[in-house]
Amino acid sequence: MKILVAVKRAIDYNVKARPKSDGSGVDLANVKMSMNPFDEIAVEEAIRLQEAGKAGEIVAVSVGPAACQETLRTAMAMGADRGILVQTDDEVQPLGVAKLLKAIVDKEQPGLVILGKQAIDDDSNQTGQMLAGLLGWGQGTFAAKVELGDGTASVKREVDGGIQTLTLKLPLVVTADLRLNEPRYVKLPNIMKAKKKPLDTVTPADLGVDIAPRIKLVKVSEPPARAGGVKVADVNELVAKLRNEAKVI
Repeated sequence: MKILVAVKRAIDYNVKARPKSDGSGVDLANVKMSMNPFDEIAVEEAIRLQEAGKAGEIVAVSVGPAACQETLRTAMAMGADRGILVQTDDEVQPLGVAKLLKAIVDKEQPGLVILGKQAIDDDSNQTGQMLAGLLGWGQGTFAAKVELGDGTASVKREVDGGIQTLTLKLPLVVTADLRLNEPRYVKLPNIMKAKKKPLDTVTPADLGVDIAPRIKLVKVSEPPARAGGVKVADVNELVAKLRNEAKVI
C-alpha cells in the first residue's frame, strides 16, 4: 500500500511570528523556516507503518514556492521514498491545498493519506477534513494511534472526554496529533542520500486546479498585551468587577 504524506514549510516553532508594519500579513523576511511539527509526526508515522511491513512506498507532497524542496528533502531524509512539489508563489488557502492534494491522490492512488492535524502558522485545521470530503473517504482526525488491518484501520483519536476509537475502511485520510509519535532524528548519511531521491515538480495549472483565494485577509496584528492581575478583598468585590469592569457576567 502506498502512503501519501503532506508536509508544509512553516515558520520554525522556535521563532516568534511578527506581523508586517502595514498589517498586511506575517513578516517572513530573514525568518527561519522548517517543516511543520505536526507534519513531521505524519512522516514519522508513515515510516513506522512501512517499517512494520504495513505499507510500501511513501510519497511526500508539499505546496508552495521552490524553497519547499528543502522541506521535501527533509521528509526524504527521514525516510520518504520520493517527493512531489506543487510549485506556486501565490497564496494557497486550505481549500486550494485540499484540491491540489486530491489531484495528486487521483494520480498516485495511495491507500492512506496522512497530514498534520494543523499548521502552526495559520492554525486552520481544515485541509485534512476538506480533502476527505473531496475524495469521499473516511477520516480519522487528531490521531493518537493508528493500526492498519486487512482493508481497515483502527484510529484512536483525542476528544474532549478522552480517547475515541474508530474502525475505518481504507482508503483513508488521517491527521496526526502531537501524541501519535516522536519523530526521529535525521542523520547526516540520510540527508546525503535524500539528495539523490526523485523529486518531481508540477504546477496547479498542470493539475487543472484553481487555487484562487476564497477568503480575503483584512489585517494581521498582535494580540493586546496581557494586563497584570488584581487582588480583591472578597467574593462580592470579585463578582462586582466581573460584572461591571470585565462585563463577563
